Amino acid sequence: MTPPNAPSEPPGPLAGTLDSTAQLMNRITTQLGSQLCHVALNGIRRPDPPPTLVVAAHGSRDPRTLDTVRSLLNRVRELRPSLPLRLGHIELNEPLLSETLADLAPGRAVLVPLLLGRGYHVKHDLPAAAADAPHLDTRVATPLGPHPLLVEALYARLVEAGWPARELLGTDLRRNGGVVLAAAGSRDPDGLADTRRTAEELAERLGVPVLAAYASAAAPTVPTALRALAARGRHRVAVASYFTAPGYFAAQAAAAAPWIAAAPLGAHAAVARLLLRRYDEAVTTFGTAAATGTAAAATGTAAAPAAPQLASA
Repeated sequence: MTPPNAPSEPPGPLAGTLDSTAQLMNRITTQLGSQLCHVALNGIRRPDPPPTLVVAAHGSRDPRTLDTVRSLLNRVRELRPSLPLRLGHIELNEPLLSETLADLAPGRAVLVPLLLGRGYHVKHDLPAAAADAPHLDTRVATPLGPHPLLVEALYARLVEAGWPARELLGTDLRRNGGVVLAAAGSRDPDGLADTRRTAEELAERLGVPVLAAYASAAAPTVPTALRALAARGRHRVAVASYFTAPGYFAAQAAAAAPWIAAAPLGAHAAVARLLLRRYDEAVTTFGTAAATGTAAAATGTAAAPAAPQLASA
């Protein structure tokens, strides 16, 4: 028996070697475990998780707007259930975009503007929001419009309101009909050009003239466009609602309609498909732009043009 107060025997060379070996093995085990989390059982590296799709909506004081956006996001989830999907608002509604981005774990994200053309928000606000979230590798996607899927949704909304399908379009409506494409408006000439392009594509689809008009910030107004069509002998005129959701501007435009007024784009299936298409386009840029780093990505290097201020006040 060793006396209770006897000094312990100092470790020999073998004990020190064993301690060093144990530390080394622990380090190897930790590193190996970290690597194995990326490798499937058959030795193939697991794919990285997909970037989070962050839908960047404008925001509105009208409660119907938020309900509509949530319905649209539910459609997106139905189309791609495994995709991480979040919502952020530029203003007026919670969660704000800055809060949504701050809450995301470090990783990749794609901001898809729920906006219909180029303008201040995507050119300035969304890149700034991405830059304020340096823990994320972020891309700002192209705004929704112009795109044929938006024309598909606009056409469907007009038919729902009572516009005849093209194959049923009578001679009288071909001769006397027309459409005003009512949009929110923008001070950015690129945004106005995008709306005019959508009007041209809708005119090709309908077979009647379509004039772009704006609720604010640009001309012509909806009443002015209606008068312009009447001056051309087009007295059977519908108003197409080029808004993402109900709100003050959409209601104001509909009230001016001399005949039928279509509902806003809302949660139409074509809009949900277009959101995913814009997301997929932006995702492809992560590999090609990796060398530029997060800061360059956050400034929109991979993004296409930006979107107009399509707020429903």
